[in-house]
Amino acid sequence: MDTPDRGTQTLPLNERLALEAISLRERTEKLPASAERDDLLKKARRLDVATQLDKWLSSPGLKSPS
Repeated sequence: MDTPDRGTQTLPLNERLALEAISLRERTEKLPASAERDDLLKKARRLDVATQLDKWLSSPGLKSPS
């Protein structure tokens, strides 16, 4: 059985995460105060944290635990 073609990512992970966070924040601007809006803002914040973690893990100065 062949594996599905997942395609090649054209943007690095941190850029994709940042773009998704921006997109979510733009969606929240059109929503009234609600649980859905709060959930989207939380997801955007989590994506921001994931972006920072990815940058940290990819940094050349990161040392492995000893």
